[in-house]
Amino acid sequence: MITQLQFLVGIGLALFSIGILGFLVRRSGIIALMSLELMLNGVNLCLVSFSKHHGNAEGSALVLLIVLVAAAEAALALSLFVSLFRQSGSVELDDFRLLKG
Repeated sequence: MITQLQFLVGIGLALFSIGILGFLVRRSGIIALMSLELMLNGVNLCLVSFSKHHGNAEGSALVLLIVLVAAAEAALALSLFVSLFRQSGSVELDDFRLLKG
């Protein structure tokens, strides 16, 4: 019999795995950013699950910190993608060397 904790950790692992696969396979910057967000959401789901299972709030507090860092990372990455798109007309990750200098 599968417990609720095992089920939620399995879903978190699936989200993290899909994120890694998307990050490694695709070369688009937007896809890489979305894959990174999927990985962070998988980790957040596991943290909340373990926090609820052990009956403490440390995991939930860490999730709040991760969400704040993810929001700052998304804002910074999107501004870099806008700059890259203005320079090269695409958001491929290989084109980031064009922003040097």
